[in-house]
Amino acid sequence: MFLKKKFQYTAFAASFAVASFCISTPTFSAETIKIGILHSLSGTMAISETTLKDTMLMLIEGQNKKGGVLGKKLEAVVVDPASNWPLFAEKTRELIEKDKVDVIFGCWTSVSRKSVLPVIEELNGLLFYPVQYEGEESSKNVFYTGAAPNQQAIPAVDYLMDELEVERWVLAGTDYVYPRTTNKILESYLKAKGVAAADIMINYTPFGHSDWQSIVSDIKKFGSTGKKTAVVSTINGDANVPFYKELGNQGVSAEDIPVVAFSVGEEELSGIDTKPLVGHLAAWNYFMSVESDENEAFIEKWQAFTKDKKRVSNDPMEAHYIGFNMWVDAVEKAGTTATDAVEKAMIGLKTPNLTGGTAVMHKNHHLSKPVLIGEIQEDGQFEVVWETEGTVPGDAWSDHLAGSKDIIADWTAPIKCGNYNTKTKKCSGQNF
Repeated sequence: MFLKKKFQYTAFAASFAVASFCISTPTFSAETIKIGILHSLSGTMAISETTLKDTMLMLIEGQNKKGGVLGKKLEAVVVDPASNWPLFAEKTRELIEKDKVDVIFGCWTSVSRKSVLPVIEELNGLLFYPVQYEGEESSKNVFYTGAAPNQQAIPAVDYLMDELEVERWVLAGTDYVYPRTTNKILESYLKAKGVAAADIMINYTPFGHSDWQSIVSDIKKFGSTGKKTAVVSTINGDANVPFYKELGNQGVSAEDIPVVAFSVGEEELSGIDTKPLVGHLAAWNYFMSVESDENEAFIEKWQAFTKDKKRVSNDPMEAHYIGFNMWVDAVEKAGTTATDAVEKAMIGLKTPNLTGGTAVMHKNHHLSKPVLIGEIQEDGQFEVVWETEGTVPGDAWSDHLAGSKDIIADWTAPIKCGNYNTKTKKCSGQNF
């Protein structure tokens, strides 16, 4: 068992966007308020995203039982972009132009979000994105309800360094924008902490990668020099199943080389034998095992909705829970589903999270969130071994990248920019 330690991280928040022209369209004439659900129900990301589709259906059903929003029922419009990144953009355009949805909840990978971004900005839609990401972005049309790097990656590395005395680092990720940018931030951060380049190993594999034998062997070799070694994993989707199986096959225990994952939660672990993985770690802002009245009620509703007492909950589900509740409050506050009015009403909203605290939406479109590190247990759950004292405001622009440390995002007057340089006093991104 690791020593549980609490302390407060502090950071100001910020982010990035792309310029475009757009028009806001009220939707009062519709008989229902339509909500687009844009999650992969097939392909390599279905293992993670299907549950988020079900979460949204549960939340919509629950809100309709309360009378809907603005006196209208909510109607879910579900599409399957099938883990096909260009198809995310096509389905987004279809949802907004054809189906006339008022808001979209969706995406998992950053490459899918990057695909959606120019469409959502062009058509002035609204996207709630529920997964941890690499930062370096803030769009007027997106609310980022997952973790920024300072709410997950940096605290996880600090924990490994301070509590487990890790000296050698394996940065292992799927080959796309989120792992590459996150690892760029972490590499810079580690070197600033005095870690030598020779003590950092970086490896990328494609989506759906299944043959981990040689890579795990290389990790074992890298960790055999006498220096405490850890793996920081940004491996995404169903590739995690064979990765963790191979760790078990080669006897890589948490005592020897601990793995801390940023994209593995209860849902991913539910499909594998977790006994060989006991002690490995994950960094999130929520775990199913957290004890709070809000979490207990959420799990009860979730298992009743799915008619399955064994169904687990996870961090991105909580992010959708927070985002959906904030969207409902913003629409009621604005008296309309029009994008510009809802965007303005969202900033400053507060709503209970599932860990017993309060989520706050800041003017950079990022939330304040607690940071938790959990240890895998035999039953596939996580025991929290470390957490921040309170919530941490999301900082999308990393303080550890030279081109980012002077950038902030502020969607309130007078700045109204997602990419504002505090030194030049100029906006380099979306500004309208």
